[in-house]
Amino acid sequence: MAHPSFKNNYFVLRHGESMPNMRGVILSHLDEGKKDEHMLTKNGEEQVFRSVRKEKERGSLDGETMIYSSPFSRCRRTAEIAKDVLGVQTEVVIDDRLRERWFGDWEGTSNANYQKVWDRDVFDPDHKDASVESTAEVFRRVAGLIHDLEEKYSGKNILLVSHGDALQILQTFFENRPPSAHRSIPHLKVAEIRRMNERRDRSRPDNAQIMVE
Repeated sequence: MAHPSFKNNYFVLRHGESMPNMRGVILSHLDEGKKDEHMLTKNGEEQVFRSVRKEKERGSLDGETMIYSSPFSRCRRTAEIAKDVLGVQTEVVIDDRLRERWFGDWEGTSNANYQKVWDRDVFDPDHKDASVESTAEVFRRVAGLIHDLEEKYSGKNILLVSHGDALQILQTFFENRPPSAHRSIPHLKVAEIRRMNERRDRSRPDNAQIMVE
């Protein structure tokens, strides 16, 4: 049964451990991220299998679940594993709005540099230091996807397969918090599945300026 704030139930799944994770590098460019060489590790595949099987056994997700995925290879593979474990007959839908956040000049550098971006996020949802994609920009695209799904479907369980920052920022939408607060939400682990919380009063001013386009 869908939460009364929404017509559908939304679950998110962060991709399993990937080759970029193992190398400790930032890989956020769309064209590069689609390449199979940046796929999940064997451990990552097993992580996803265990995580999805657990949700299936709990009855949260089943063969009627609709699966939407980022186009990055690490997410596509994660989504395909979820599809197989759940016994979903429909195809995984690839949607660019679930892509990784673009980390600009930090691309290809140590993933320790994520923290430098996050430290700036806290103070400014529109910051684009080092040419990164702002939290406000990510917010608009992921919230736009939810808006479209709400227009298109009703009473569905929908699993969204994506990346850490994109999903953290998506959760700020459901919790009616500013996108710059995404790191104050418990961090999604690789292969973690999380049901989105209730979206509270959207008339509050903290997100009012972040319009869904």
